[in-house]
Amino acid sequence: MHTDVQAPSLEAVIQKYWGYDSFRSLQQPAMQAVLDGRDSVVVLPTGGGKSLCFQAPAVCMDGLAVIVSPLISLMKDQVDALRGCGVPAACVNSSHSLAERRRVADDIRSGDLKLLYVAPERLMMERTLDFLTSVDVSFVAIDEAHCISEWGHDFRPEYRSLNILKSAFPGTAIHAYTATATPQVRDDIVRQLGLSSPEVLVGSFDRPNLVYKVEHRRDRLAQILEVLERHKGDSGIVYCISRKNVDEVSAALSEGGHRALPYHAGLDDANRKRNQDAFIQEQADIIVATVAFGMGIDKSNVRFVVHAGMPKSLEAYQQESGRAGRDGLEAECCLFYSGADYNVWTRLLDDLEGNAHQAAMTSLSAMYNFCTGVSCRHEAIVGHFGQNLDVESCKACDVCLGELDLVDDALVVSQKILSCVVRLNQTFGADYTSMVLSGSKDQRIVDAGHDTLSTWGLLAEAGKRNIRDWIEQLVGQGLLAKAGEYNTLALTNAGHQLLRGEGQPKLLKPRTKKKTSRTGSRHSGVEADGWDGVDHDLFEALRQLRREKAEEKSVPAYIVFGDAALRDMARLRPSSRMSFRQVKGVGEKKLKDYADEFVDFIVGHCHEHNLTMDILAEASP
Repeated sequence: MHTDVQAPSLEAVIQKYWGYDSFRSLQQPAMQAVLDGRDSVVVLPTGGGKSLCFQAPAVCMDGLAVIVSPLISLMKDQVDALRGCGVPAACVNSSHSLAERRRVADDIRSGDLKLLYVAPERLMMERTLDFLTSVDVSFVAIDEAHCISEWGHDFRPEYRSLNILKSAFPGTAIHAYTATATPQVRDDIVRQLGLSSPEVLVGSFDRPNLVYKVEHRRDRLAQILEVLERHKGDSGIVYCISRKNVDEVSAALSEGGHRALPYHAGLDDANRKRNQDAFIQEQADIIVATVAFGMGIDKSNVRFVVHAGMPKSLEAYQQESGRAGRDGLEAECCLFYSGADYNVWTRLLDDLEGNAHQAAMTSLSAMYNFCTGVSCRHEAIVGHFGQNLDVESCKACDVCLGELDLVDDALVVSQKILSCVVRLNQTFGADYTSMVLSGSKDQRIVDAGHDTLSTWGLLAEAGKRNIRDWIEQLVGQGLLAKAGEYNTLALTNAGHQLLRGEGQPKLLKPRTKKKTSRTGSRHSGVEADGWDGVDHDLFEALRQLRREKAEEKSVPAYIVFGDAALRDMARLRPSSRMSFRQVKGVGEKKLKDYADEFVDFIVGHCHEHNLTMDILAEASP
């Protein structure tokens, strides 16, 4: 029988170990489902506090919680973070020696451990199952549970074996956690795991602290450098589609004086690990990576994510961009796309068959429509997952921040483009069509007689590049379609209707460089936990102290303290252990481990710069 612990005990646990005085959205009912021994599926966005949903109940309950996790690096980070908070946890994986695995087994038998992290392959080993069924397992939690479903964006066949958990641990509740799951994926998770009348909790897919910006890719490096200029000294991730692009961008950033490192599957294991560790431990500011990087990263203080190419799906984009701002503070997500990205992904997805290929292409089209769309980015993302945004303006995307200007006579411009496609007999691609519309005298156009068409030069004043962008936007809005090996343009039914004046397309004016906003203001936590009242010099000095402490303990810097805690220290400037305990994220273990050194450092800084300390009253809302 599992111990029946009510919510007040949960509140005491999260305060004692994690230094939190309240729950985030859906955390409390998710935790209560664990305490009640009821199966559950919990979908919370990256940064929504999923891990705490099973970690806190594990501390409250008798027995051992078994956590299924896909990557060694993710297990290690979570175990290090738990131990840093005073929670007894361990993981078992292929990197451990026999002696280490025996030590973990002894700790489990003695009841000294509360959480055990294990990969699905190891959990399904007969010896592992035999051992765990011989001890008191409080519950089983499956992290990254979307990997179970072939309808998910990151299906992993080894996760399918988890369907035997219900028979292996009869009477033990199974809990599935993920950041990205459409209704179809959620249903598949329940079916594959054989969950019994599970509690299904789905949080909002909106991440209001993230500022989304989407631009057509013109000069990849220059556009990336613009983002980096806004985030000097911040931690960030730059995603590229190919390994070659990763190497090129990483090298260019390093040559430009940025602390950037590459990460992709073409690097040997030692190099990948070394670069990942350098990023996590803040010895490098930027990791340039393929999508191979990220699932195992629990780094909370990533302040920007750049996609230098279009992701393959909105599920992938939501997860990858969601690696920014996991601490709830403001962060920026910039996506630079090109129509060529669509073609690259189409080729890469050709190996898939049947339903899998159909699902992948549908997802790719939705992603492309997002890129070329001109509606609120937050609204588009949550809409993809079947939800509605409950505000008129997100105040945290390029559309709602007014950074995009729309063409006033978009209907007329669109009709000119569609007419040109028709006069070219729908047998040419976007590049050629934009050349005709811009009035090009290219030899191919002259030889074909297309310089005599009524649509030749019809949009000459706009220029080829802008016409090319408009064509992509019309494709994204379903008015044009690309067909065949050479992506020739053809009108859709909606496109034919538009030629007759039925419909209202939206086209972006040519982008002019504007001053861009780093942050939105909709999320109350962004304002409360933002920069108001923070002494920037003290914050930077505390980051250096944090880095030193992390190196001493050989753990990632954010495990010592997250950015939110450092900002709170630089805002409240505590001068004693008692006032240091009021800092968000300071539990009893961190108070014991770090209070004296950090308080002395803060007091010294405040004396040197004549700053007021113990500003507790001003910190209250």
